[in-house]
Amino acid sequence: MAAAAGALLLLLPIIMDVALIPAASAARGEKSAHIKLYWHDVVSGPSPTAVPVARAAATNASRTGFGAVVVIDDPLTQGPDRKSSRPLGRAQGIYIAAGKDEVSLAMNMNFVFQAGRYNGSTVAIMGRNAVFDAVREMAIVGGTGVFRMARGYAQARTHTLDLKTGDATVEYNLYIKH
Repeated sequence: MAAAAGALLLLLPIIMDVALIPAASAARGEKSAHIKLYWHDVVSGPSPTAVPVARAAATNASRTGFGAVVVIDDPLTQGPDRKSSRPLGRAQGIYIAAGKDEVSLAMNMNFVFQAGRYNGSTVAIMGRNAVFDAVREMAIVGGTGVFRMARGYAQARTHTLDLKTGDATVEYNLYIKH
């Protein structure tokens, strides 16, 4: 019994430090944000916002587009209708068709906020996007402005996908600690 009590006394500072970690985060003024917005990937028409810039020799024969690299400057809006919804910013970056056996993208993009309470701030998103899964999750790996040192995750859900043109509207829910 005395040995157990002694061990508990030795572990008490460690246990207390673990218990204080959330309090320390709150004491530093860490905040949480949930942002819902819509990402519009336009590959068709006279003014595309997603442009293929490279492809492997095998890309044309691939049923998944494996090897294609696309640069994006996609609009971000408050609602799903790109033309009538309030613009919030741009998604700038690249996605790469990285799946040989399924359509999955390696995403690397910054959500650049150009309106609203986060105007001038960015969120960096990186991860795998299995396009035909109902919900895809990617990591939030940083940010600038209000979101400096951000971390968290983004959930993507396809709102609309035109299989003829390739144009897509995707609902993103961002869960951010900053």
